[in-house]
Amino acid sequence: MKVNALASALLTAILIAGFSAPSLAEDKSASVSAQELKAKTDYCKTCHGLSGQGFRGSLPMPRLAGQQPEYVSNQLQAFIDRRRTNPVMFNVSHVLTPAMLTALSTYFKDLNPKPLGGAPRDSLAVGKKIYEEGIPAAEVPPCASCHGPDAKGADAFPRLAGQLHDYMTRKLTNWDKERGQDKANPDNSAIMQPIAHNLTEAQVKAVAAYLSYLE
Repeated sequence: MKVNALASALLTAILIAGFSAPSLAEDKSASVSAQELKAKTDYCKTCHGLSGQGFRGSLPMPRLAGQQPEYVSNQLQAFIDRRRTNPVMFNVSHVLTPAMLTALSTYFKDLNPKPLGGAPRDSLAVGKKIYEEGIPAAEVPPCASCHGPDAKGADAFPRLAGQLHDYMTRKLTNWDKERGQDKANPDNSAIMQPIAHNLTEAQVKAVAAYLSYLE
């Protein structure tokens, strides 16, 4: 099956499932005080950086700044449902109210610090070509077709611009272990499984390096 056809089928299944799945953001009537939001964002920043730009510690922590609110909401729900396995993030996400989720998503969307960078620059041209044109011979579509020409994402498709290159490399090279643990209840990230599988390690590193420098 071609990647585009598979992606279409997966996205259809995801959208159908979404109508019956519980959503963290169903009730937006409650409000979050500025003090409550600051306390929560200060906690997030202990791992994700002072401006949500990501952080390199024992493991690379992803950039949240500028991320699409719908994507943030979907991934927090995935941690709750254990479709993404991360004990720390499960503990963080399962106590969030719908109002706090909405407030957090909006808060990080509005942040735009400079990328951390740090990736090797020798493969940036290769990464740019993969992002813009894909790899037809390997049935890898252009990344830009979902994530946008500026890599800032849209709706459920995440922003990749400025994301830590080592974080992206880790996720893409270990996709089956890092994402989609619940095969019966896929989310839109399931579209990435065949794409990640068809990329070589060198190609993953190239596109991750290219994206890490985009603002």
